[in-house]
Amino acid sequence: MDSNFVLYLGRHTLETALLLAAPILITCMVVGILVTLLQAVTSIRDMTLTIVPKLLAVGAVTLLFGSWMLQVSLRFTAEIFAQIQNAGY
Repeated sequence: MDSNFVLYLGRHTLETALLLAAPILITCMVVGILVTLLQAVTSIRDMTLTIVPKLLAVGAVTLLFGSWMLQVSLRFTAEIFAQIQNAGY
């Protein structure tokens, strides 16, 4: 196992993690901005108003993108095991 393979593996791992986390992170950011704007306009300062919409949105995104996220994760895992098998460890 040379340094190029280790760098490739680290880069591929970070790219996959970012790809898997992106839908949930983007959803949290968008819902957070919308709720903050709503709170600024209406002068409502309730903490549950910030948490509940985010939880509902994250749940909906997880239901929508969950199978895709699982496929990406399984593909990555299969590739890692194939690399380990090819290396002979």
